[in-house]
Amino acid sequence: MRLFLVFAVTLSLVGCTRYAMNTHLNKAYLAYDSGDCATVTLELSKVDRDSRARPYVWPEVSMLRGQCLERQNLFVDAAQTYQYIITQFPQSEYAYRAQARLVTLEQLGHYRPGSSPVQVRPVAY
Repeated sequence: MRLFLVFAVTLSLVGCTRYAMNTHLNKAYLAYDSGDCATVTLELSKVDRDSRARPYVWPEVSMLRGQCLERQNLFVDAAQTYQYIITQFPQSEYAYRAQARLVTLEQLGHYRPGSSPVQVRPVAY
């Protein structure tokens, strides 16, 4: 009986975490549709916390984050996010989408393939 109770509690907690993650992801998509990137960032942050044991959702979260960065005209950040998707999740559908977004950014003049990121150096006082 105790074993069944422990199993039921464990199963319900796992289900709750997944439900919360999906709820935050849905809210992020709704906020993106309405153009509210601050809410998208907040909801994606909540998804990140809920999805630590579920890496299958990471490329989708990164893709939506990159699209929001584009919407905010942060093209370098968006391109770096897309590069991350391509290198970390090369077999996912989001890698193909990220590659397409990089081509679009290049055609619009916001991205140069092969360009190295800016090197940041501390200022000497």
